Amino acid sequence: MKRFRLLLAAVLLAATSFSASAQSREIYESPQFKTLAQNHKQLAILPFAVTMTTKRLPKGMTPESLHEQELQEGKNVQSALHTYFLKHQSSDHFTVTFQDINKTNTLLAKAGVTPDNMATKTSEELAKILGVDGVVSGTFVTDKPMSDGAAVAMTVLVGMSGPTNSGRTSISINDGATGELLWKYDKSLSRGLGSDTSTIINAIMRKCSKMFPYARS
Repeated sequence: MKRFRLLLAAVLLAATSFSASAQSREIYESPQFKTLAQNHKQLAILPFAVTMTTKRLPKGMTPESLHEQELQEGKNVQSALHTYFLKHQSSDHFTVTFQDINKTNTLLAKAGVTPDNMATKTSEELAKILGVDGVVSGTFVTDKPMSDGAAVAMTVLVGMSGPTNSGRTSISINDGATGELLWKYDKSLSRGLGSDTSTIINAIMRKCSKMFPYARS
């Protein structure tokens, strides 16, 4: 019995160490962050690049409708992240403000920048178009498309749940003057019933809120 307890303790310790190590690798902060971001006043949140990978489309869905759903979900994630920042502006004492996404999308459209060609623009070019000090961008990948009208049902993986990953999200912040990557957060995702985009973003940000570089809570 004593040997079993010792073995169990060793396994738990190893699991805890593995989990902590994995968590630390999910967040990157540039060594130059304080220097480059010290005068930042406003950031803009871009529509996310959403990719729904699948070997077979659901009945009634075409590649074109799948792409339209990806574009819409990219704006949904943008909106949910903006809402999160607004709700936590006071409690987390953010040192920056966030440009209204309607203004962001309008300025992008006027400059001829669309979700399909945004990748051809540098962070410096986008920041100049938007008149901000930095840009928040991201990717959202899921292995199964949803039927028309359905929300992306994803929840953040907790602990060591096993190989149930069905996607991954990444949130990045780039300096507008230099284009330097200042901060990045990566997280594996697992599909869960009853979740919507706002729930996903809230869950993701709760995981990394203490490490968000502009938060001074």
